[in-house]
Amino acid sequence: MSRKELHDDEIIAEIAHHYSEILRLIGEDPTREGLVKTPVRAAKALYDITVGYRQDAHAIAGKAIFEHDGSRIVIVKDIEFYSMCEHHILPFFGRVSIGYIPKGKMIGLSKLARIVDCFARRLQVQERLTAEICKLLTDVLPNDGVIVACNAEHLCMKMRGVEKQDSSTTTFDYNGRFETDAALREEFLRLIKI
Repeated sequence: MSRKELHDDEIIAEIAHHYSEILRLIGEDPTREGLVKTPVRAAKALYDITVGYRQDAHAIAGKAIFEHDGSRIVIVKDIEFYSMCEHHILPFFGRVSIGYIPKGKMIGLSKLARIVDCFARRLQVQERLTAEICKLLTDVLPNDGVIVACNAEHLCMKMRGVEKQDSSTTTFDYNGRFETDAALREEFLRLIKI
């Protein structure tokens, strides 16, 4: 049966079956009292955490683009996000700041947060997350430039591997006037205080 033919409850049940097997493989007893419901809980959590696969970022953005003749730059900063590293399936989380130079149109501010969530709620790497947000806004919103800054902490670096507790990663993507005007990039960074 293909994924499209399955309903949410069937998908969750199938994921739960695999979690039960994982528990057994790591040496646990999935039938012991504390773990009996864990596979279903974990399956529901994973399905919720990856809701971005079942969302359309273009559709989200398209619902809130309006005429606008004003601002030189629009910035929404510190949009919190939670994602899962595609390499280790461990959480990474942080904040995204988005800036754009309107060109006759603007996007509803809450849609920027929804777009961040749509891309973050998938198995991800921070570099691609940053680039996907920038590209989508460039494609759907008339603009003279888009810039996205993302700062995150990765549990794959904190609780395994190198185990560096105070590390964080910052990524940027930009285009348009932000690409050609270093002073404009610096202004954005100063305004978001990175």
